[in-house]
Amino acid sequence: MSDADPSRSPPKLWGGRFSQDTDAFVERFTASVPFDQRLYRQDIAGSIAHARMLQQAGVLTAAECEQILAGLEEIRAEIESGGFAWSVPLEDVHMNIEARLTQRIGEAGKKLHTGRSRNDQVATDLRLFLREAIDQITGELERLQWALVELAEREADTVMPGFTHLQVAQPVTFGHHMLAWYEMLARDRTRLADCRRRTNVMPLGAAALAGTTFPIDRELTRAQLGFDAVSANSLDAVSDRDFAIEFAAAASLVMMHLSRCAEELVLWSSAQFGFIDLPDRFCTGSSIMPQKKNPDVPELVRGKTGRVYGHLMSLLTLMKSQPLAYNKDNQEDKEPVFDTVDTLHGSVRAFADMLPALQVNRARCRQAAAEGFATATDLADYLVRHGLPFRDAHAAVGAAVAEAVTRGCDLADLPLEVLQGFSAQIEADVYEVLAVEGSVASRDHVGGTAPARVRAAAAVARRHLEASRESAESQS
Repeated sequence: MSDADPSRSPPKLWGGRFSQDTDAFVERFTASVPFDQRLYRQDIAGSIAHARMLQQAGVLTAAECEQILAGLEEIRAEIESGGFAWSVPLEDVHMNIEARLTQRIGEAGKKLHTGRSRNDQVATDLRLFLREAIDQITGELERLQWALVELAEREADTVMPGFTHLQVAQPVTFGHHMLAWYEMLARDRTRLADCRRRTNVMPLGAAALAGTTFPIDRELTRAQLGFDAVSANSLDAVSDRDFAIEFAAAASLVMMHLSRCAEELVLWSSAQFGFIDLPDRFCTGSSIMPQKKNPDVPELVRGKTGRVYGHLMSLLTLMKSQPLAYNKDNQEDKEPVFDTVDTLHGSVRAFADMLPALQVNRARCRQAAAEGFATATDLADYLVRHGLPFRDAHAAVGAAVAEAVTRGCDLADLPLEVLQGFSAQIEADVYEVLAVEGSVASRDHVGGTAPARVRAAAAVARRHLEASRESAESQS
């Protein structure tokens, strides 16, 4: 087995028809190996499956196949130990690994690329990478969902103000609010699962654009790599990046949801709200103001959302004018995909780590819920139940609110005789509906904020998460 110096750049593997060396600047400008070396595991896995298929097809002998497989495993170990010398003149991860394989095992290494092209090779690698990334991100989303369910159960009775237009609207429970976030993430997981299904289609075998003249067995390769199906059209297979764009779109929605959660965490942790206390280990201080405790993690996730949106726009723009089939433009797909994966995974992980340690100031939440006339709608509903048309009830309660504003008190603090001045239907039991606890308890229906409904919804969410976990374990 040859073990030539890996730092020495071999001639271009495609250079037979060229009479000039590539310009040094152009070589650096067009090379993708500084970033696509990240695909080495997927590239080696694809090459192993391809080599085994070539042996079955009679293109490689058993001895040649064994040489190639052993050489690829040695290269994997070399890369992971930090001993692999990546070469910019070899352009990309594929050529670097193939050249090193030939250095190590000789002529057999030159046969590995039979029946394939870098066009279908890179499309396969990227799909393998994204499939794994989706699985990892989904795992973190599930962990975050568990944190939200546990918070919902813990704070099912904690009353807080619900807002519209960021103005106090009606009382809700903190647990109900957490389950709203849970629902957002549940939709995100279904989108990622759909994206994974469309990602898990194998382009390998499409070759450059038209397929290959060799007797390949794409089903054999598909089964080895764990794809659900093989691509149906070779032109589409090498040029399609819909799966990457779809992932970026799904990632943008996840980040939008995290950003909305982050905004509320930032507000709630402020002195003006005081609803929650974030763990110190997820916050930082000020270099000049010693009293500060800044919610840096939520703020940074909120900021990183724009970064992911930008990658979605980049990928859409990258593909918008490309003719079939593969074009060099497609080299620009990897950095946006890689950064989207890293940003999304890190953001979800940060939230999944942070939320279980969230402390809720229940007294302050309740105090805030009792401010801003949050039970005004309950009073209107009370009057309707006593026979008053809703529009008349609305007007009567509006007048009562105006009186409370004048007196500088809440509706529940107005004397009974004052309230009865706005409607003869008001009786002494009105104070039961004007209490924030009574308000949330009365919304006892599917999707409502009543503590009993929050607990029931959390139990359903638990069952879904447990079923998801069991399904994942059975498939692994």
